[in-house]
Amino acid sequence: MATQDGSEEVIMETEVKPKEAEPLGEDAEKGDTESTAQTAAGDTTTQDSSISNGDDVDGDQETVDLKIIWNKNKYDLKIPVDNTGAKLKERIHSLTGLPPAMQKVMYKGLLPEDKTLREIKITNGAKIMVVGSTINDVLAVNTPKEAIQQEVKAEENKKEPLCRQKQHRKVLDKGKPDDIMPSIKGTKERLPTVPLSGMFNKSGGKVRLTFKLEQDQLWIGTKERTEKVPMGSIKNVVSEPIEGHEDYHMMAFQLGPTEASQYWVYWVPAQFVDAIKDTVLGKWQYF
Repeated sequence: MATQDGSEEVIMETEVKPKEAEPLGEDAEKGDTESTAQTAAGDTTTQDSSISNGDDVDGDQETVDLKIIWNKNKYDLKIPVDNTGAKLKERIHSLTGLPPAMQKVMYKGLLPEDKTLREIKITNGAKIMVVGSTINDVLAVNTPKEAIQQEVKAEENKKEPLCRQKQHRKVLDKGKPDDIMPSIKGTKERLPTVPLSGMFNKSGGKVRLTFKLEQDQLWIGTKERTEKVPMGSIKNVVSEPIEGHEDYHMMAFQLGPTEASQYWVYWVPAQFVDAIKDTVLGKWQYF
C-alpha cells in the first residue's frame, strides 16, 4: 500500500506540474506576441518618418526638376509630371508671391493650364519663364503714371486753342474768304486734281496749295510768288478745327526746326486735312 501510495503521489505531482505551467506558457506566448507587434509598430513608425521630406511631392509620383525664372530671379522647383499647368501656377505663386491670374507662364509658347506637364513634354532641367507683376508692383507703377496723365490732361485743358491766340485771331476775324472752297465735315476725300485755293496765309493774303506728286513738291502760291518746297523737307504738319466753323481747319507746315518756321494756312476744307498730312509726310491714304 505504502509503495502504491508513493507511486500515486509521484504521478499526481507529475500531473499537477503541467497544469500549473500552462498559464505561464500562455502568458509568455502572449507576451512574445505583444512584444513582436510593438516592435513591428515601432519599425513602421521609423519607416514612415523617413519618407516625409517636407515636400508636397508623393514619393511614388514621377517628378521633374524645373528652373523657374521670374523678374531676374531663379527658383528650383520639383513637381509631379502629371500636375497640370494650373497646379504649376499655384506652386509658382508659393515661390514668388505672384498670383496665378497675373502670371504668364512660357515654355515653348504660352503654357496651357488644362494640360499636364507630361502632355506638354516638359523634361528635367527645363527652364520656365514667368512674366507678370504683383499687385503692389502694379499699384506702384500705375499711380504715378495716372497722376502724370491727369497733369498732362489738365495742362491741355488750360492751353488756349490756337484759333483763340492773338496771332491767329487777327486773320480769322476777317471771316471766311469770298472764294473759299466748299467743305464737308466728318468725311475724308482724296486731294483734288486742281490746287486748293481761296485760303489765307498768316499775313492775311490769299494763298493756294498745289501738290506736285511727280516732283514730290508742295507749291505754296501767293499773289507775289510761288515757293516750291520739297515734301521731304517738311518736318511736320499740324492742324486744328476753327472754333465755330469746325468744317474748316487752320494748318501749319513745319518748314524748319522752330515754330517760327511754321507756314500757316487758314480755312482749309476739313475733308482734305488727312489727305494733305498723309501726302506731305509720305503716307498713302486709301478711301
